Order: sequence, then structure tokens, then C-alpha cells
Amino acid sequence: MKFFVDTADVAEIRELADAGLVDGVTTNPSLVAKSGRDFFEVVQEICGIVEGPVSAEVTATDADTMLKEGRKLAELADNIAVKVPLTRDGLKVCKALSEAGTMVNVTLCFSPAQALLAAKAGATFISPFVGRLDDIGQDGMGLIGEIIEIYDNYPELTTEVLVASIRHPGHIIEAAKLGADVCTVPPAVIWKLFDHPLTDKGLAAFLADWEKTGQSILERKP
Repeated sequence: MKFFVDTADVAEIRELADAGLVDGVTTNPSLVAKSGRDFFEVVQEICGIVEGPVSAEVTATDADTMLKEGRKLAELADNIAVKVPLTRDGLKVCKALSEAGTMVNVTLCFSPAQALLAAKAGATFISPFVGRLDDIGQDGMGLIGEIIEIYDNYPELTTEVLVASIRHPGHIIEAAKLGADVCTVPPAVIWKLFDHPLTDKGLAAFLADWEKTGQSILERKP
């Protein structure tokens, strides 16, 4: 499963990339606003750090303006994936951009029917929001399973399932068990995947035993 980092914080992206944990990045207007920087400058810098897809979202809601915005965003770098909403106009733009060779991430998906529509429109990625469904008492991960089942029935549908609105490590593990293609994850949640008390306890014991020997790996002479 691929990890996309859900942030516009360049420093965090670099740190995760150094650990081999970045296959792509997703941004949105809210995340870029938090950075306090110029939108185009931030997106271009991220595209230079990450080889995989970098999602940049349109802000218009009508098809004509969305398409113009999408084309402008696609000019920023070869690895741009234009993010459009799952609306009638959004899917019109998805079809046009996809046919022109641009990657498209269709976002704000909350039902398997919507996911099927996006795949038929040629979406590169579909972004179901599991956390927001959980928030209203619905089964977010259940939606992921339904979408994967539908897509698997039709090999001609090449849209990848990109699990979004992830709130905790459990979402990532469940998505991986279901066979999702991608998880887009806030950096804080990725770092939580490292945490386990037995890892900390074991490392502390190893270091204490080593200290008792009075030896040093770096100071050993050839």
C-alpha cells in the first residue's frame, strides 16, 4: 500500500521522505492556507521533493472554470494530480483532464455509487473520507470494502482507492487488510505507527546492557 502524506508542510514531507515513507502528497486549500505561503510556490516545491503524485485542488465549482484551473495546475509539474470534487461538474472535468493525460483525484466521496461514477469518468484516484463517515455514526471502513469489491469486479476500471480522512493508525491497518491502494495520512498519524511500548522497553534494556560492557562501536580500532 502506498502512503501519501496529507499536508502542505514542506519540512514534514522532507522528514518523512528521508525515512522512505512518502509515495505521494495530497494538499487542499485549507492545508496550504495553514502554511501561510504562496499556493503555487508550495505546490511546486513539494513536486520537487516527491516523485509520486501530488494532489492540488481546484477551487471553482462550475465545470468551465474548474477545467481552466485544472489545466493551469497541471502545468506546474509532471506529477500533479488535479483534485476535483465529486459533483456533476467535477466529473465532467475529470473526464476531460483524464483524456488529456492528466492524473485526477476525485475527492469527497461518501458512497460506493459515487465511487463507481468517478471510475467511469476516468479518475486516477477516488478519495473516500472514512473519518468523516465515522463522525456521523456510519462505517467508514465498510465503504472502503464496498468500493474495492465493486472495482475488483471490473478489471477495466483502473481507478485506485485512496483512503482519506484518516484519524488514527487503526484506519491504516484496516485499509491495508482490505487491499486499498493508497492511504493519505497526516504526518502525526504516520509517526504513531512506530509506537509500541514493547519496542521502547526492549531498546532501553539493550542499551542498558551495552552500557555495562563499557565498550563503544565507534571507538573500536581496526
